[in-house]
Amino acid sequence: MAFRVSISIFGKSLRVPRVANVSAPLENASPFLRTAEQLSLLVKDPDQPENSKVLRVAIIGAPNAGKSTLSNQLLGRKVFAVSKKVHTTRSRALGVLTEDDTQIILLDTPGLTTPTKVKRHQLEKSLLEDPWNTVKEASLVVVMVDVSDKWACNKLDFEVLKCLTQYPDVPAVLVLNKVDMLKSKSRLLEITADLTCGVVNGRKLQVRRVIKPPWAQSGLRKEQLRALKTQQGWAHFKDVFMLSAVDGEDVETLKRYLVVGAKPGSWQYHSDVLTDQTPEEICTNTVREKLLEYLPKEVPYTMTQAIDLWHDRENGELDIAVKLYVKKESHMKMVIGQAGQMVARIAREAGDDLSTVFLREVKLRLSVKLK
Repeated sequence: MAFRVSISIFGKSLRVPRVANVSAPLENASPFLRTAEQLSLLVKDPDQPENSKVLRVAIIGAPNAGKSTLSNQLLGRKVFAVSKKVHTTRSRALGVLTEDDTQIILLDTPGLTTPTKVKRHQLEKSLLEDPWNTVKEASLVVVMVDVSDKWACNKLDFEVLKCLTQYPDVPAVLVLNKVDMLKSKSRLLEITADLTCGVVNGRKLQVRRVIKPPWAQSGLRKEQLRALKTQQGWAHFKDVFMLSAVDGEDVETLKRYLVVGAKPGSWQYHSDVLTDQTPEEICTNTVREKLLEYLPKEVPYTMTQAIDLWHDRENGELDIAVKLYVKKESHMKMVIGQAGQMVARIAREAGDDLSTVFLREVKLRLSVKLK
């Protein structure tokens, strides 16, 4: 059940028909383009309607808040990799939702992290830079918070606060995710008051004691950073949504909000564009998702991939062969598994997901090699 908060009223949002489940192919959808066709379509002039509208939406939050899951539901197809482990998304990815005369550009970002963590875990620099660069070019920011994390749900992540403070002129909405996992729904009111400093769209929430709004932000000087560390929330959210990103009907409420909020402007992409990712990038991200899901601790983070084969059969099937590189022989044993069962499982499930994305049969083969 999706809820939207506006000013001081907590009300049940109007439901509209359920969007397609992202785990199943959409009817009447065309097969996913091959690489050359995809690149050609990305540079093709948009098929601009007469009264076009556009909205660039940056989705940010702490690692594992559900950003990619939300993006997939909004698009109606699983385009972005999702796992329960942090840093599944390694760089900014773009999704395009086109409805009638409106184009919503979704900017799915890595979870906000710190330079110290990037260095400690040998993460890509893109995890540090992409969320900030994305907010700078957005016309709306969606801040996602995992309310099932009882240790962190009452305080915005410090990196999120820094990002919002750096770009205070970009409108932002708060999305409380995984509300289905919260036993006491009354907790949502307390969490909302904390994360908004008791203020939504400039009006006080009549929920509980109102927390004094923070000082005006104009930059990120040292004294301001010190003040941010004691700040729980952000007093400038325009709206608050409470939903479960895995529920298409819940997400439809937010989707309608985004469509209505689009402003007159020229489309940036042709209406057939779904993402700026190439098919090969989607393939490697999907394989990484399964590696993160089934392999322990640091193993999947130290692995790299190389596509050895990409062959379109005459019958429409797609043959893909991917080589997985591991750093240690012990890691190789874990990836292969007993009698090859683990690598076979990863290949089978990743292949099934790719078949759903590309809307045709995908035969995926994986091999493992020491670096």
